[in-house]
This record gives sequence, structure tokens and C-alpha cells, in this order.
Amino acid sequence: MTGVGEDWRQVAAAVGPLDAAAMQAARERQGQLTKPAGSLGRLEELAVRLAGIQGRAVPRLAQRAIVVMAADHGVAGEGVSAYPQAVTAQMVANFLAGGAAISVLARQLGARLIVVDVGVAGNVPGAPQENARPTATRSVLAENTTFRRARVAPGTANLARGPAMSRVQAEAAIAVGLAVVADEAAGGLDAVVLGDMGIANTTAGAALVAALTGQPAAAVVGRGTGVDDATWRRKVAVVERALAVNHPAPGDPLGTLAALGGLEHAGLVGVVLGAAARQCVVVVDGLAAAAVALVAARLCPAARDYLVAGHASVEPGQRAALAALDLQPLLDLGLRLGEGTGGALALPLLDAAVRLHAEMATFQAAGVSEREPP
Repeated sequence: MTGVGEDWRQVAAAVGPLDAAAMQAARERQGQLTKPAGSLGRLEELAVRLAGIQGRAVPRLAQRAIVVMAADHGVAGEGVSAYPQAVTAQMVANFLAGGAAISVLARQLGARLIVVDVGVAGNVPGAPQENARPTATRSVLAENTTFRRARVAPGTANLARGPAMSRVQAEAAIAVGLAVVADEAAGGLDAVVLGDMGIANTTAGAALVAALTGQPAAAVVGRGTGVDDATWRRKVAVVERALAVNHPAPGDPLGTLAALGGLEHAGLVGVVLGAAARQCVVVVDGLAAAAVALVAARLCPAARDYLVAGHASVEPGQRAALAALDLQPLLDLGLRLGEGTGGALALPLLDAAVRLHAEMATFQAAGVSEREPP
């Protein structure tokens, strides 16, 4: 995998502001299209935003990738999930075989699905075995699906008893995400959807959101895999204990990520930074992705402008993170699956915004009279 070892600080420094000239040109074009001004609402706003991200008055979304980072969590030992930890590796195998929800959506949308083992605890059935070094073995499996082996560690430590990982591990996982984007961008890349897999990662995600927003644990901890009331209360207590044990500093997003996050969270932070530096729009999915977006925006404030919220999860932590980022979700379908599904479902709306912007006739071209002056 090319790009391994790329320093996230240098990448973050390369993230620039949105292109004001391209956005102004896009607004002017919107004013010339055969419709009342503003009548397409947020689709018009999306087209202008995408123009600013890509630096072109007429943006494009031809090359799309869904990146699913997978890793295990030591906090699973606290009984915070309705499923055993072995499900992480089993679901990665399901992604590779094309049987998961995100696999179906990727095929429907014609998007590339990149599944990355950045920290799965066990072997993934049917996947290449571990190499001697944490680079990636790449093999194409189900349709449009690529597997990348880039395991930094076999999961994290228990965040309720101390730091989930070291800063070195967090930065190594960020570098994996940077490398994934570098490889994908070499073949063309306009949009990236953030996806995740990891039993107990909603506990880690909620802890990150609580630490970075100052919200109490009970306000950001949700049901995750569908836990009962007793397990939810235990999950809240675990997040409270994690915050007390680790003392995360709001002004130290990397330290907070290392103390409370997962290897998949860190890997996706690298995806956000790498995509923003390459002027790609980043579509945010559920709790894990929103927590990642929050960390990335704290590390690199300019990256926030490259984010689009795909949907509103039923997980309260996701909504709290989006509120902190001032991002308004495009969809609200009651989703809580993760994997990138909500982000993928939002891609057709981005496609619609781009195609309307590019393909609608202007008043002059169509011979349609414009609005009468007042």
C-alpha cells in the first residue's frame, strides 16, 4: 500500500479552504438554471458546496469509494454489546463475500468498497493471513470489493481501565487511513463514505463524543447493537469510568482518540484528512463516523468544510457530534447499523445535486423567459 508513513500533520496542513471563486461561479450558474431561485433547496446548497470542495464550478462525483475500517475493542469485555467479539471478524468476512448491507448498497451505487482490517482480534475467514509487517495485502473479492490487511494491533485495550491505545498506535492507524486514500486517489476519487465495523465501537464512539463535546455519558450513549436497559446502564457506567480513568483533555484530540477511541476510528481520521487534502467530499455515516469527523475537525479545523452528514442516526452520540460540527444530515431513516450504510444512501442525493447543476438548461439556452423584475 503506497503512502504508508505519510505524516498526518503534513497532510492536515495541506487541507485548504473551499474555493470561493468556484462557489461563486456555481451560485451564478444556479441563478441561470430554469427554475425559481432557491427552489431546489438544499440540493442547490450541496452543488455549491461541492464546487468549493473540488475547485470547479461544475463538480463531479464519478469516482466514489466506501471505506470500512474494522477493529476490535478491549472494552467488549465489559459486556456492553449484545453480540460477542467474534462477530467483528465474521462480519468482515461477510463484507468480503458481498453479503452485508453495505455490500448491497455499494453494488447498487456502483461504488468501490474498501474493507480494511486495521485491528481485528482474530483471523478473518477467507481473507489473507497476517503479514510480518503492518502493510496491506490487497485482493479483489466480491464485486467492487477490495480487502486491505493493515493490522496495527489485534484490537485495543479496555478503555474503562486505561488508555485504549498508545499515541504511537493511534498515529499508525491514522497513517493506514492516509495510505488507503492515497491508493484510491491514484485511480480517481471524488467522494468517500466513512464506514466502520467493530463490536463495542459504539461505546468507544460515545466516549469520544462525550469527551470532545462535554456532554454527560447518559446523553450520548445509545443502544448500539440493540442492548436492553440493564446493558445500556452498564454501558453508561463504563463510559463514565473511562472518562474518569483517562482524564481526556479537550484540547488534545490525538490524546483523546488514543485514550478512548478504536483503531478503526483512528484509521478513519486518516481517511478524512487524506480525502480533504485531495479535495474529495467526505460523507459521514453513523456514530463511529461522526466521532471520527469530530476528532478530525479538532485536529484540522479546515477539514470540517469537506464533510457532509449522510443521515441522522438514532444513536444520540451521533446527533451530538453532528450538532458540535454544525452539520445538518440529509436523511433521517431511523438507521443505526453503521458500516457506512447511511452515508451510502445519501450518495444519490449528492448525485442529484451534481446532475441538476450540470445538466439543467439555462433560461437562455431553453428559450424560457426569466422572472419579471419587481
